[in-house]
Amino acid sequence: MKAMIGGLAALLLCAVTAAAQEKSGGEVTQERGGGSHDVGGGHIPAKGPPPAQGDKAATAKEHTFVDQPGHPNAPHVNASNDEWVGHDTGPNDPHYHLDHPWEHGHFDGGFGPGHEFRLSGGGPNRFSFGGFFFSVAPYDVGYCNDWLWDSDQIVIYEDPDHVGWYLAYNVRLGTYVHVMYLGNG
Repeated sequence: MKAMIGGLAALLLCAVTAAAQEKSGGEVTQERGGGSHDVGGGHIPAKGPPPAQGDKAATAKEHTFVDQPGHPNAPHVNASNDEWVGHDTGPNDPHYHLDHPWEHGHFDGGFGPGHEFRLSGGGPNRFSFGGFFFSVAPYDVGYCNDWLWDSDQIVIYEDPDHVGWYLAYNVRLGTYVHVMYLGNG
């Protein structure tokens, strides 16, 4: 009888410990994903952003991306309506001007849902997945500090406004950055 009670006590202790770890992990995921189930958490937008309406680049001084309490101060997609928050500066944004767009060719690995890729190493200056290489736009590097470059799942979308750039969307966090295709190796 003592052995059975001791076994049950040990089992209960393991269950409580596992539940506490699971709760803690969930809180970290929510916090890193913007503190809201409406951003990240596995959501994949059905399509990329529409072309920007107007041209805000000339007047944008300090851009903020917090559109709702708990959302990240980084370009992100709202899961409830697939709104691409922050993709609104238009085609004349000097931060995304390239003298030689597509100098490494065009990415042909697939876009949007059904074409999810697992990052396999690197960092913002050069990262890879599936033999394809990309780099993050210098202006956007600060928006991907919490990306896991060796394991996060991303989806690539075409950028309708900035010639030579794609958008890499982080499925875990719900944030995105402008990326340039560097070719395949």
